[in-house]
Amino acid sequence: MRIRMARPAKWDLYQTLHAVLRTGSLSAAARLLGLSQPTVGRHIEQLEQALGLPLFTRSPQGLRPTDFARQLTPHLEAMSSAADTIVRDASGEAEGDTGVLRITASEIVGAEVLPPILAQFHDRHPGIAVELVLSNKTEDLLRREADIAVRMVRPTQGALLAKRVGSVALGLFAHRRYLEKHGIPNSLQSANQTAIGFDRDMQAQRVFDTLKLPLQREFFAFRSDSDLAQLAAIRAGYGIGGVQYGIARRDPDLVPVLTEEFAFDLEVWVVMHEDLKASRRMRLMFDHLVEGLGRYVAQGQVEAAG
Repeated sequence: MRIRMARPAKWDLYQTLHAVLRTGSLSAAARLLGLSQPTVGRHIEQLEQALGLPLFTRSPQGLRPTDFARQLTPHLEAMSSAADTIVRDASGEAEGDTGVLRITASEIVGAEVLPPILAQFHDRHPGIAVELVLSNKTEDLLRREADIAVRMVRPTQGALLAKRVGSVALGLFAHRRYLEKHGIPNSLQSANQTAIGFDRDMQAQRVFDTLKLPLQREFFAFRSDSDLAQLAAIRAGYGIGGVQYGIARRDPDLVPVLTEEFAFDLEVWVVMHEDLKASRRMRLMFDHLVEGLGRYVAQGQVEAAG
């Protein structure tokens, strides 16, 4: 039997495929790439010819990726990440105060903790552009999906420069409006109390198991795997949920409750690939994050102790 080998294809064809898979249509991909829709269509056809396999099926509902196209997705993500890394690395001189760097952090840390710290950094180094990725999954620094990460767990990969900043204290909080309606709880399991928690996030479930708290998904009246959505619900007076003390102290209407029943700490680490130590902008940001997060952690621990 004669086996047909795929012909090499240009990177721009794979870039177009990645855009179509991300956006779901030729027209949306064309807008994203700044190309015409016919050009995007031709790119897909050329790539199909080079690979010898169809990438999409056409239907009245639009394009549907084939199983083969879906299998290519992680490789396309890696290619895109590598291309972005090259652009960032080339954006400034190693010893300069210019260029681009990419930071990843959890939803809560990225949206609630880092903005004032990053604003201070920008005041000091306006020539350095910052890309911030909010994600609760651990980005792979070895593959340079990000340059610097703020993590809430101890890094396990090698070849990383990691600095433990301290521990963030978490507790249960409720808005004053909620407490005025339902009273101060003496137990989270009280019949008249509304709990806010996770939906399908098994990592959150493991935290409760570690704390020996008999809480399952069905216990929560408001369920979301978005930490920002949970925090918004707590601030809206929906119910009782977990909040970092450092965040809660900014809002005098958030009141700690059940401090004896629920309290735990999360480690805070600043991490980057050790090869980036030669880059001045990376070192500047790394040290700045360690300093700024250190102050945040210390203030939160004081609030928790009080």
